[in-house]
Amino acid sequence: MTKTILITGSTDGIGKLAASKIANEGHIVILHGRSVEKLANTIVEIKKASNNDNIFGYTSDFSDLSSIHEFASNILNNHKTLDIIINNAGIFSTSKPITKDGYDIRFSVNYFAPFILSSILLPILEKGKHSKIINLSSAAQASISLEALAGKQSLGMQQAYAQSKLAITMWSFYLAKNYPSINTIAVNPGSLLNTKMVQEAYGQFWSSADKGAQILYDLALSSTYENESGKYFDNDKGSFGPAHPDNYDEQKIQELIKVTKQILLNSYLHVDE
Repeated sequence: MTKTILITGSTDGIGKLAASKIANEGHIVILHGRSVEKLANTIVEIKKASNNDNIFGYTSDFSDLSSIHEFASNILNNHKTLDIIINNAGIFSTSKPITKDGYDIRFSVNYFAPFILSSILLPILEKGKHSKIINLSSAAQASISLEALAGKQSLGMQQAYAQSKLAITMWSFYLAKNYPSINTIAVNPGSLLNTKMVQEAYGQFWSSADKGAQILYDLALSSTYENESGKYFDNDKGSFGPAHPDNYDEQKIQELIKVTKQILLNSYLHVDE
């Protein structure tokens, strides 16, 4: 059965590799990137390699949270169904850590953007069968400073990244509980994969990028993972396993979601309460 699958951050790295694998199976793939030219080139490349014309793409700079509504509107206006969202876009190192909205860019791109995007697209996901949200987490997770989340406290690069990855994982568990018709899984695709982000941050890698792309493909399309909602897949171990302890603290999860919605409402981003 043909599925419609949105993959953010899919003009390079494991997002692009996963998109190629999925396109090869004949599915409808919606790509996302920041650069118009790079996105257009990626669409042409994947269409040609997969012999699949059902490859689409829309641009959005996830560090500019106001652009996400237009991005989501393009999807809703041009696609009647959406079965799977893979929230893959992420950032670690940058020369400009604070966005124009006043937030650390790691929180903006790695957590706020998928939160906003998925919230807008939840109604169309809920209409489908076996719908999924796959959120890119990390082995690096650290307890969240709500002051830092709100842009009122500065963090180092490592801490901001680790806190943003805990945030998206806690939110994944929240989604799984509150939207049971959608299978939501958080995944660490593998530590130090051979991607541009890792090379820029560390200058070295442990595993091929294909390791991460393959688990995204498997989680999206394999029937093995259809009933695993609310779990954390650790691809360093190749199995589901325990995440950071805060992911199992209901009070902390509720507090995170409450503060997140307050932040986004205050930014006129129209996230439903």
